[in-house]
Amino acid sequence: MKLREARVSYLRQTSLPNKRSALLQIRSDLRQVVAVVVAVVLMLAPVAWAERTQLKPGWNLFSPEQDAQLGRQVSRDAERQVPMLNDARVDAYLNSLGRRLAAHAPYHYFQYQFKCVNDRAINAFALPGGFVYINRGVLEAADNEAQVAGVMAHEISHVELRHGTNQATKAYAWQVPLGVLGGALGNNAVGAVAQAIGGFAVNSVLLKYSRTAESQADILGTQILYDSGYDPRAMAQFFEKIEAESKGRNPAEFFSNHPSPEHRMERVNDEVEKLGGPPRGYKTDSPEFREIKRYVLSLPAPPKGGRAPQQAGGGRTRRPDQPSSHFQSYENEALRMSYPDNWRPNGQGSAVSFVPAGGVVDDGRGKGALAYGMIVNIFEPHHDRSEPVTVEDATDQLIDDMRHSNPGMRVVRQHERIRLDGERGLSTYLSNDSPASGRETDWLVTVLRPEGLIYFVCVAPEREYDEYDRTFEAMLNSVRFRR
Repeated sequence: MKLREARVSYLRQTSLPNKRSALLQIRSDLRQVVAVVVAVVLMLAPVAWAERTQLKPGWNLFSPEQDAQLGRQVSRDAERQVPMLNDARVDAYLNSLGRRLAAHAPYHYFQYQFKCVNDRAINAFALPGGFVYINRGVLEAADNEAQVAGVMAHEISHVELRHGTNQATKAYAWQVPLGVLGGALGNNAVGAVAQAIGGFAVNSVLLKYSRTAESQADILGTQILYDSGYDPRAMAQFFEKIEAESKGRNPAEFFSNHPSPEHRMERVNDEVEKLGGPPRGYKTDSPEFREIKRYVLSLPAPPKGGRAPQQAGGGRTRRPDQPSSHFQSYENEALRMSYPDNWRPNGQGSAVSFVPAGGVVDDGRGKGALAYGMIVNIFEPHHDRSEPVTVEDATDQLIDDMRHSNPGMRVVRQHERIRLDGERGLSTYLSNDSPASGRETDWLVTVLRPEGLIYFVCVAPEREYDEYDRTFEAMLNSVRFRR
């Protein structure tokens, strides 16, 4: 018998005074049932939380404040030694993602900042105090945002567990009697360590993690991914991917600098099971990641030897040779086209740049920038689902996006209609600051296709642009889209 029917039947058989008493008794019983349910839920929540592996920072003579001070000091040296990408758009993406992850770090000691290194090796490193560096190779190799988040969560875990200064503490303890150590360091700990390590070095004590530290960073990183709503298995998937791709060759740089604990992938997957599996509705990818990956792939290749050669007066090395009249064929997942045979294509997937020797110069900040050549890429425009986006709207969005990284950019000739491989497109002329000094002309050609807005940016200094115009036209006339 249903509860309501049973209650009505019982009340009909009861006198009025007794009915009131019965109602009070029923309400009391219901309160007790609710209280029991709430108590069970509250009991289960800590049990579920307790399943995760509990971790905490190890022995450390440094305070969190000293970690941050040391990190600031060493990071300045690091950014002089490693080839920084110095791209505001890429760093903004990394900071947005990294700070969402760091919000779920367990100790909240530090104000994090994330920067991209212009190196295609798959690697990342973190300095004490929340200074995290991600190689562009991670963005280029990752299949989705969750895999990038896995690498970043791993580095955040090294910072949260204070592995760098823990290693420094142990290094000092092995060299100095423990009783003398505390008094010897005191408030001068930061300066003493900075002096001892001789500034930033990839093999410094601050980055020499043990396999135990690596395992801890894997476990805490998995928890951070889970709490941030990402698929926590992505970390193990990325490790497996780069391990498989480097089989038979030198190991990926990430494994060289991060000694791999035994059964690394199994340990990550075990932690996922302890957490109850992936969170409901977990996130794997995002349009922002897909767009930033395309953008990074379209950038000029990193300069050989870590940094582009620098010269006074704009960073220019030498003027490139004239474009060859002999062309070679190039094709990717979006199109087929031709380019001068004394230029070189760089990139993968749908993103590529065609660059002559000497076409990438130092912009004066240690960053290689395209001064001559062509960039081809795909942009995903945002639009109201109720109305289809037009090529004009998509192109305007792209130009706005480009201006974020190029504050000196302006439109000098508004959209004009053009045909590319028989499809309707737009031609727009822009002017921008040239890394080769002075101003440059950027001829932007856009075509809206099902995969997004395919765009071509033809780049040369204003005073030399006429020498490249016929080459750019020939390249664009050779374009054939995938049907």
